[in-house]
Amino acid sequence: MPRAEHSTVNDAVALLTSDHDKAKQLFREYERLARIGDISLKADLALQICMELTIHTQIEEELFYPAFRNETGEDELVRDAIQEHAEAKELIAHIQGMSGDDQDLDSTMALLRRAIEHHVTEEEREMFPKARQSDVDLTRLREQLADRKEQLEHDMGAAPLRSGTREAVGERSAVGKADS
Repeated sequence: MPRAEHSTVNDAVALLTSDHDKAKQLFREYERLARIGDISLKADLALQICMELTIHTQIEEELFYPAFRNETGEDELVRDAIQEHAEAKELIAHIQGMSGDDQDLDSTMALLRRAIEHHVTEEEREMFPKARQSDVDLTRLREQLADRKEQLEHDMGAAPLRSGTREAVGERSAVGKADS
């Protein structure tokens, strides 16, 4: 019998939704940096966004999607999500090969943002509610997702980069606002 009640505060869906919110915030910050013409910081942030999305897609594909598919039988939703990930991965690979002053960086980041926004909307409107109504143990799955995410961040060196970039973004943002 499907579960009608899941603790939504600290479950797998909440973790993935938090990642989605973080990606939206990073894209907004990227657009701000693009407007003010901060090429160096913009390039660093583009790489951070790519790393965050790479980790997020990997934990979804390795852990969330299989658990969701096994409990719901929603093969088509999972296939669609994996296809959307493949499209995002192509854009990410392209971005990772660009420099901050590449004329196509902003337009490619805009394409990635639109692809991610579409993907996030579908997951949050269709997949996540079905996961919450299923027998997926979302609390246990959250622990697995968090552990794998931490491992990937360590393996990819994401934690130091993310922290350093965030500090630099904050410092430069404060300077930019003071100069305005």
